[in-house]
Amino acid sequence: RAGVTTDSIPQSTSAAMFLRSLLVAALATEAAGFGFSATMPTNGMRLRGQRAGVTTLHASATKPKLDTTKSKEIMAEAKTLMPGGVSSPVRAFKSVGGEPVVFDKVEGAYCFDVDGNKYIDYVGTWGPAICGHNLKEVNDALVETLKKGTSFGAPSLNENVLAKMVIDAVPSVEMVRFTNSGTEACMGMLRLCRAYTKRDKIIKFEGCYHGHADGFLVSAGSGVLTLGLPDSPGVPKGAAESTLTAQYNDLSSVEALLKENKGEIAAIVLEPVVGNAGFIVPTKEFLQGLRSLCDEHGAVLVFDEVMTGFRIAYGGAQEHFGVTPDLTTMGKVIGGGLPVGAYGGKKEIMEHVAPAGSMYQAGTLSGNPLAMTAGIKTLEILKRPGQYEKLQASTEKLINGILAAGKEAGHELCGGNISGMFGFFFCKGPVARYADAKAADTEKFAKWHRGMLEEGVYLAPSQFEAGFMSLAHSDKDIEDTIAAAKRVFAKI
Repeated sequence: RAGVTTDSIPQSTSAAMFLRSLLVAALATEAAGFGFSATMPTNGMRLRGQRAGVTTLHASATKPKLDTTKSKEIMAEAKTLMPGGVSSPVRAFKSVGGEPVVFDKVEGAYCFDVDGNKYIDYVGTWGPAICGHNLKEVNDALVETLKKGTSFGAPSLNENVLAKMVIDAVPSVEMVRFTNSGTEACMGMLRLCRAYTKRDKIIKFEGCYHGHADGFLVSAGSGVLTLGLPDSPGVPKGAAESTLTAQYNDLSSVEALLKENKGEIAAIVLEPVVGNAGFIVPTKEFLQGLRSLCDEHGAVLVFDEVMTGFRIAYGGAQEHFGVTPDLTTMGKVIGGGLPVGAYGGKKEIMEHVAPAGSMYQAGTLSGNPLAMTAGIKTLEILKRPGQYEKLQASTEKLINGILAAGKEAGHELCGGNISGMFGFFFCKGPVARYADAKAADTEKFAKWHRGMLEEGVYLAPSQFEAGFMSLAHSDKDIEDTIAAAKRVFAKI
């Protein structure tokens, strides 16, 4: 403890000598707990095997290996039941090695596996847990709704309530249609763009991910990029031919495609901040340029804000950057941890959706009362004063600490954050597009990820996925994470 040494105890009596020997043992135990070596004078006392006058206590700096026995047993069985043992590919840890840990519960800023290990969580169920896991305030509202039923398959008041909250918050949205996932929202959005413009082709960007619909699995990000897969087998040639790809943050590549396909482009679709090829920030000029090009060529500008919506600002990336698209897709945060998605935009476009119009899209569980309730309560919490300022301060402290620790240890790193969304790459940078991200050292990231897991920090198991902060993370959580990062950077 601070200010306590063996020299501070009198040595004139037998009792004092005995107390002194106890303190030596106690300090040795504490030294071992903190992983350092301690050398203490014994003033004539001799312990077996030690030089007279000095007792040297050596504690291993290596923490006990993470015990994931139960997780391994469960995953071994899961692989006989589900493809790869998982319900979504990135969860399988293929790009970082080792077996995934199997969760038992989540609470606040933490997740707990079936072996009883506790982790500081920066995945946050891939974004929705912005207020923290298992929040009582949200759960209490869910319990009251649960008493009324789990699914209606009919209109409910809470659909109106959440719809009005989304419309009030997101600059581009005048009408909204709820779905069950971000992928489903993007599927509906794509069909709507084609119905509205009477054109077939779209422009997307290399490394951007918009769900697993056929038309979007061309040069895609997320699990497609993480697992090193080519454009997915099973996608019809016609679906791929109508999807053109441009370079992110490169207006000239977009202009070239518009010129080559004059009058044929229905929409330009992008992640306004890339989170599925790692964390990549656009220039404001790039987004403004896309807005102008869509106006000039009669194409629909779509921001896929499934990840950024209500996360980097209450009104999403379009509020943050001051650029308004024609349509927006959403998910994750607006469901408060329950399955949900949505697409919305200008009324004149949205009125083409059935039953107001002829563009058909439907869903048995769309507008589910539990998902609507969780979304309402989550947005209420986020709208309280100071929430996004807290997210920004916490995330900035975390990412700056990680980058500084890595560079201090001699690693090339670049990265950053916007509010509660962050990421970094093991490369010098800057990373402005998919090709830059691909140059990152994924082998080094895999070692770092495993090291952080063993330190009790749970991060996305891919170099090509963004990280997420929550309102539940404390300063201590962040400081502990940075300290763990320093230890791991020193080893890899």
